Amino acid sequence: MIWEMPGPAWLFCPADRPERYAKAAAAADVVIIDLEDGVAEADKAAAREALIANPLDPERTVIRVNAANTVEHMLDRDALLRTEYRRIMLPKCESAEQITTLADYEVIPLIESPLGALAVGRAAIVRNAIGVMWGAEDLVAGLGGNSSRHADGSYRDVARHVRSQALLAAKAYGKFALDSVYLDIAELDKLAEETLDAVAIGFDAKVAIHPSQVPVIRRAYAPTSEEIDWAQRLLDEVPNHRGVFTYEGAMVDAPVIRHAERIVRRAQGADSAGFAS
Repeated sequence: MIWEMPGPAWLFCPADRPERYAKAAAAADVVIIDLEDGVAEADKAAAREALIANPLDPERTVIRVNAANTVEHMLDRDALLRTEYRRIMLPKCESAEQITTLADYEVIPLIESPLGALAVGRAAIVRNAIGVMWGAEDLVAGLGGNSSRHADGSYRDVARHVRSQALLAAKAYGKFALDSVYLDIAELDKLAEETLDAVAIGFDAKVAIHPSQVPVIRRAYAPTSEEIDWAQRLLDEVPNHRGVFTYEGAMVDAPVIRHAERIVRRAQGADSAGFAS
């Protein structure tokens, strides 16, 4: 069975804060319950117990486990056997083998290390990999650097490169692509700008770290009324032609039709979430 992504606004929630689970689920399209970086080492056992004791809808929940080849990863997997969750995010993923060992789960490899960046194509092609996400902060730390962004908030070149690699690998193998988080919670305008860029180049969703970011992401994914009108009129015209045709002075071929179809799907998702333009 192929999972249909519930929407474009995903939200991290620390696993050791179960009082936030329901609020996160009410705010976002998908909640990522975080057993990894969002939880202090001393609290990881309690976080696993909270995960088990406070179930959310498995169809709208992804669990970020700890990195492969760690004791915490194995303990996370033991805990997951006591839940209904079958979709996990694998942080610091660096090989296809790390995904194939999770054959009972649908896996989203999180690409956030130099080796992971080089292996992303091999990871994305694995059968039980359903999507790809990338992360900048651990990536830059792994390079020995100290900042993934310029002073104006834009990404440095190496982060932009890995962002593009993750997107290309996901789409090359028919998987969805998740854009990384924006850490400056107060800068909602810059988040909106970055999310609009994610929409423009094909990311299927963006991940938030705070509920206040969710509406910004949803608005960015909601097409304008002009875009919706153009897409619907173009798609209405398609049955009247064979192959390539000209519409309103521009050439229309299969990629343009797919673009119009994507706009309509985004509009339908925005409408169901109450964010139609």
